[in-house]
Amino acid sequence: MSRNAKINTLLLLAVAALAVLPLALGLGDHKEEPFAGSDAEAETAITEIEPDYEPWFSPLYEPPSGEVESALFALQAALGAGVLAYYFGLRRGRRQGEQRATAAAEATSVPRDTPEGD
Repeated sequence: MSRNAKINTLLLLAVAALAVLPLALGLGDHKEEPFAGSDAEAETAITEIEPDYEPWFSPLYEPPSGEVESALFALQAALGAGVLAYYFGLRRGRRQGEQRATAAAEATSVPRDTPEGD
């Protein structure tokens, strides 16, 4: 196994552990919504500290349910991942094209050491 393959395997295991360990260890079992977002956590904390707090702004769009909000967030993440993947793929393709062009130019411009026919 190459060094890069070992590093990739370790990174995948770390990501899997980050996803599975909170569920396996029961983190958040004492909460009503164990894995609520940071916005909900902040709103709860602010309400506990200052019950009469009035927000300065209201959202431009309020989704009808938590499922729709989650779907929109997942769509946003997927679009962002697609844009990043396209960018990195484009850069890699350009780099490979430049390497091929350089190799082809070197192959055609290198003089041969064989004597030309007498």
